[in-house]
Amino acid sequence: MKLVIIIGDAAVGKMTIGQELVKITGLRLFHNHMTIESVIDVFGYYDGKTITRLRDVFFEEFSKSNNEGMIFTYMWAFNEPSDAAYIEHVSEIFRRVNAEIYYVELNATLGERLNRNVSENRLLNKASKRDIEASNNRLKHDSSRYRCVSNEGEIKYGNYLRIENTYLDAETVAQMIKTHFSL
Repeated sequence: MKLVIIIGDAAVGKMTIGQELVKITGLRLFHNHMTIESVIDVFGYYDGKTITRLRDVFFEEFSKSNNEGMIFTYMWAFNEPSDAAYIEHVSEIFRRVNAEIYYVELNATLGERLNRNVSENRLLNKASKRDIEASNNRLKHDSSRYRCVSNEGEIKYGNYLRIENTYLDAETVAQMIKTHFSL
């Protein structure tokens, strides 16, 4: 069992790169908006507690499956201690089954992320992003509020790769991840 956790700021390309990684590995994708959008659809608003509980069910059951592994995407705010604790929590679920865990951090400029925020693929998979003005405002606000780029040495996990992907396409980045970790 393998777990690849792709972290990075909003619209950095986590889901799109995850989709490309699925094509070249035997891994399955569980991007963060798969639960976010479902909860918003049912509740009519974002409910973090419910999202976390749903994700836990997916992680726990998937970790016991015969699948080769999972790619999970997450916007880790390094200035929020609860986010580090959450990544550790998710990792621990997979450690219990002796999974190999890999951490990939993606970084891109704000300008590029704003361009990606309106991409066809993003809007197709994330209904909550379809109000472009609100989504762009939220992206800018979150960028000023949360630090989603790690400081040097801040991520202590051994299987870690940081990629500046402002000028790289998703296929190239997915191949870099596959090659680096021999997935």
